[in-house]
Amino acid sequence: MEVRFFTGVDEPLTLAARLVRKRLREGGRIAVLGPSPLLNRLDQLLWSEPPLDFLPHVRLRPGEAVPPDAAITPVWLLEQPQPGVCCDSAVNLGLDDVDALSCFERVAEVVASEPAARAAGQQRWRRYKAMGLSVHHHPQDGTGVS
Repeated sequence: MEVRFFTGVDEPLTLAARLVRKRLREGGRIAVLGPSPLLNRLDQLLWSEPPLDFLPHVRLRPGEAVPPDAAITPVWLLEQPQPGVCCDSAVNLGLDDVDALSCFERVAEVVASEPAARAAGQQRWRRYKAMGLSVHHHPQDGTGVS
C-alpha cells in the first residue's frame, strides 16, 4: 500500500477534488472517505466545480445498498469503506480507522491545518508507520507530521 500525507491543508475539499481528478485521468477508481458534512460539501463541489466539468460520482451512506451500476462508477463518497465498492485508491478526509483503509492500493491522507485535524493526522501517520508502511509527506504549509 502506498500512503501519501498532504498536511497543513487550508482547503481540504479543493485538494480532494484535485486528487480525484488526477486519479481519474490515470484511469483509477477512487473512494473519498470522511465525515458526512464534509462529504456532503464535496458532493456539491463535484457537481459544480469547475463549471461545465462534472465528475461522475456516487454518495453512499452507511446502510445503503451498493447500486447495480457500481462497476461503472469511478468515484465514491463514503463515510467508511463498503463491501462491494471496488476502488484501487482512497482520499481520506478524516476516517481514523487506518486498518479499514488497508484494502486500497493507494491512500492520500488530507490533513487540514486546524489543531484537531493535525493531531488526528499525526495518530494516523504513527499507525501507518507501526504497520510497517512507507509514508510519503507532501507538506502544503511548510510544516510536517511526525
